[in-house]
Amino acid sequence: MLKEIRVHGRGGQGSVTAAELLAHAAFLEGKWVQAFPYFGAERRGAPVKAFARVSDTPILVHSQVYSPDYVIVLDPVIHRVVDVTEGLKPDGLILFNTTRKPGEMGINGIRVGTVDATGIALELNLQVAGQPVVNTSIIGAFARATGEVKIDSVVKVVKQTWSGSAGEKNARAAELAFERLVLGPGGGGSV
Repeated sequence: MLKEIRVHGRGGQGSVTAAELLAHAAFLEGKWVQAFPYFGAERRGAPVKAFARVSDTPILVHSQVYSPDYVIVLDPVIHRVVDVTEGLKPDGLILFNTTRKPGEMGINGIRVGTVDATGIALELNLQVAGQPVVNTSIIGAFARATGEVKIDSVVKVVKQTWSGSAGEKNARAAELAFERLVLGPGGGGSV
């Protein structure tokens, strides 16, 4: 079955890399995959999107993802300027990088997962140019939240992508996010 994923973040956070890592992990499991960015006037800090598709059969669609099954949000406040719920399927899931619990996100009627990917990156001293690396953590949390990929595949892909201590730290970040994911309903309140 085809599953579509949209990744929201800010330029420089690794949204495109997150989509590529997710697709590569699924590919290792024998699935058909796509991963690609949405190109616009992106610059460091500006809202960006990337997409991935995972399927048990060949993927024939080649457009951006308009009705995702899953949404990954790398920036903890981007949902204040971008409608991250746009087009999300009724049984979909949004995964946020935040210290908040799912019920505190103010997203009603949608399954929500939260993980402090920023905190994990800081804990592991996983930073590039002074910015915490959150994309590897969030993919670990995605593995647990959805079951679309196994954490072992995520760890393997991360270690193939980065060698040495960088690969070890990024793999550990994915494992910690897998362990620390909190799932629940979106809940009420304001975001």
